[in-house]
Amino acid sequence: VLHLVLFYENRLQDHHLVIPSVLQGLRALSMCEVLSPGLAVSVLKAIFQEVHVQSLMQLDRHTVYSIITNFMGTREEELKGLGADFTFGFIQVMDGEKDPRNLLVAFQIVHDLITKNYALGPFVEELFEVTSCYFPIDFTPPPNDPHGIQREDLILSLRAVLASTPQFAEFLLPLLIEKMDSDLQSAKLDSLQTLTACCAIYRQKELQEFLPSLWSSLRREVFQTASEKVEAECLAALHGLSACLSRSVLSSDTEDLLDSFLGSILQDCRHHLCEPDMKLVWPSAKLLQAAAGASLRAYHHVTRSVLPLLLEQYTKHPQSSQRRTILEMLLGFLELQQKWGHVEEDESTLLSLQASICSVVFSALTDPSVQLQLVGIRALIVLGSLQGFLSPSDLELVVDHLIRLALHEEDSQSSEAAMEAAGSLAPIYPKVFSGRMVPRLEEELQSEREEESSRDHCSLQQRCLQALAAVSIHTSIVRETVPVLLQHLRKVQKGSKARNAQDVVSVCQSLHRVALQCQQDAEGCWYYHQTVVPCLLAMAVQAATQESTHPLLGKALLEEEVLAAMVPVISAATTHLSPELAAQSVSHVVPLFLDGEVSFLPQNSFPCSFQPFEDGECLEAQRRLVILLMAFVCSLPRNVAIPQQERLLRELLALSCSCNCPFTATTAAKCFAGLVNKHPAGQQLDEILQLAVNRMEPGLAEGPRRTQALTLLLWVTKALVLRYHPLSSRLTDKLLGLLGDVELGPAAADGFSLLMAESPDVLHKDCHADVRIMFRQRFFTDNVPKLVQGFHGAGPDVKANYLKGLSHVLNHLPKPVLVTELPTLLSLLLEALSCSDRVVQLSTLSCLQPLLLEAPQIMSLHVDTLVTKFLSLASSPTMAVRIAALRCAHALTSLPTTVLLPYKARVIRALAKPLDDKKRLVRKEAVAARGEW
Repeated sequence: VLHLVLFYENRLQDHHLVIPSVLQGLRALSMCEVLSPGLAVSVLKAIFQEVHVQSLMQLDRHTVYSIITNFMGTREEELKGLGADFTFGFIQVMDGEKDPRNLLVAFQIVHDLITKNYALGPFVEELFEVTSCYFPIDFTPPPNDPHGIQREDLILSLRAVLASTPQFAEFLLPLLIEKMDSDLQSAKLDSLQTLTACCAIYRQKELQEFLPSLWSSLRREVFQTASEKVEAECLAALHGLSACLSRSVLSSDTEDLLDSFLGSILQDCRHHLCEPDMKLVWPSAKLLQAAAGASLRAYHHVTRSVLPLLLEQYTKHPQSSQRRTILEMLLGFLELQQKWGHVEEDESTLLSLQASICSVVFSALTDPSVQLQLVGIRALIVLGSLQGFLSPSDLELVVDHLIRLALHEEDSQSSEAAMEAAGSLAPIYPKVFSGRMVPRLEEELQSEREEESSRDHCSLQQRCLQALAAVSIHTSIVRETVPVLLQHLRKVQKGSKARNAQDVVSVCQSLHRVALQCQQDAEGCWYYHQTVVPCLLAMAVQAATQESTHPLLGKALLEEEVLAAMVPVISAATTHLSPELAAQSVSHVVPLFLDGEVSFLPQNSFPCSFQPFEDGECLEAQRRLVILLMAFVCSLPRNVAIPQQERLLRELLALSCSCNCPFTATTAAKCFAGLVNKHPAGQQLDEILQLAVNRMEPGLAEGPRRTQALTLLLWVTKALVLRYHPLSSRLTDKLLGLLGDVELGPAAADGFSLLMAESPDVLHKDCHADVRIMFRQRFFTDNVPKLVQGFHGAGPDVKANYLKGLSHVLNHLPKPVLVTELPTLLSLLLEALSCSDRVVQLSTLSCLQPLLLEAPQIMSLHVDTLVTKFLSLASSPTMAVRIAALRCAHALTSLPTTVLLPYKARVIRALAKPLDDKKRLVRKEAVAARGEW
């Protein structure tokens, strides 16, 4: 190795044509692990002396940088023995480098020189000059650049060098100040970001002499810039400067630079805060907040001066808009205090101003201006989150204000914001909210106000229910609110049918929200489940058994919309249970439906036995409750065993095929499908599925219950398609066959939407269904060719069914997949636009709109047809179709201009008509589309 090295070193003195090959050899040697000590130094000395690197080609210069990098990685101590000569040698090698590929490597070498403490000696300024000459970088990569070097890579690499050592400060800071004044936005941004990076490693002494110039540049940019990016970077740099000065350790004789720096900021910005209508008020507030947010010391210094001023200005300016500006600035400073959490007794300006701050915020909450109220509510949340800031009496006032805003404020924005605020503060102060707010809301719910109009009373009850749900974040509050909600539910379900159905739905929506908020907390989730689920089941069973004995009462609880509103409540209460608790619960619920085992229900004295799976006219009401069984068993975790599962599946299958009520039949089919989807593979599952097929086939062939059989087929197919079960293709073929049926064809076509869409209550991931990834793509690949083939072979009366099925499948397919298949399917989609079926038109339009944006080249080939179809559908009798057609006409403008110009005048003329449409939403789309054209 020694002889090779000496041989190659001597060759460096040969003719310049030999040098590239010599360097390749040296690079190979630089990777050799057995080089004896001293050889690395000797190779580098030879290169520094004999080779004029910048006269070489790019690749050869890159080779030199590689040799240096290799030696720095393996022979660090030897190279450090060279002292500053190594640094000087490298400066000569790099000086004048222009190629971005080489610069990336060179910048890395400089960074390593500095961070690994190589001796820079007297060459600090030279090293700075040789790198800073590239700042700010204005490299634009050539088109189709194979090396993939981006401007951002060079910027970050150079910034890492410039901000790697405080030794560069005296040269770098003047350069940054100069570039901040540049007219180029990119240069400004780069300078500001570099300054922020430097602040992380500089100390007070590096910054001292440049602070006035830095501050005046930053202030000027923030006061004058129109660019949000520049403003954000200026604020970040000011924050960095303030943080850097805060870190410095003070000795008794040095000046506290932080105090004087913040003093100059306050002097230049403070007086602008007194003019809430003027342009500079927000820039000044942002500058002060950026400086104050850097450290607790800076925060105290700024707030000592600013907070009393803002509170004084609030009382001086009576106008709501001015008060809102002042309160928003105050809120900005309060939010900064959140970074440090607790309020310290001795130092804090906040505590001395506590009474004034609270009175300002409370006055904002009672102001007639909604915008001011909203800022006041945000301020309440911040004050509440500062530990130890609000006294017990203030907290009670806060709760009273929130109750007043949530229930009695006319504007819905304030009401909703107050409920959200209650939700944010309730977990911090659970005792105050459960002791003061919940009883007040309960009182409002129970009060029967005769004198008020029923509509006002109704909306007040709505708000009470929403507020109860909003505060139910903490388990201790949930234990208070859930009984109140259930008590109210018992009360409302007893009255007359129509009004009460809506009331019951409202309570269920609140219960559902509480359930979602409890899910992450195991204790709260189990309390909620064992309190709410038995109670809902008991009320429903009570209503159904009464209906069986007294058929004419008309119970609100048996309405379809009410039962549908109970489903998400039971489902959300079940999905997050641990397997042990879920097994405990399922051992009660399933026997209730199969054997009428009511002993676990509260108030379980019912007028007759509960037998939802028995035959009989009078049991119709009981059969409707299968939807609650579905909500429960289809939300259980997959590893929970369901008792008597085979019997349950057979009963559900029989009910779905034999029941005359479409609501019950559909529910039974969904429940059956949900269980089949999670059933472990094996002989039992195959037997159940065979039984289902044997029930469906005759039902589909003829008879009065063909629709029920189709519903069952659709849901079972969906359950199997989701889990890639082999039987799914046989069932899908059966469904494709039904598209040619005159009676069932349209419903079968709509069924393709059901197969592809997310189902809200069963068969989705949240309720632990077995959903394989990319099932839609697989369904598309397997079945779309069959749909196309069926369309071409179908009679004219059923062609629309195939188009409808196809447009449903395409509509739910991920767009990237659709774009690749577009050329083969576009002609069919265009034909679907001529179909008279509104659903097909709507589905196809919503499918085409994104394709116009994502595949303009393919769509351009059919522009003539597209323009004609969209314009004719823009005057369709159906509002939704008109809107979709206008959106597509709007999307056409993303095609190449040369393609569109021949149609411009015609489209603008045609779009004048929908501008006068009687529906506002149609007019809105027409204005947007016509404007683009």
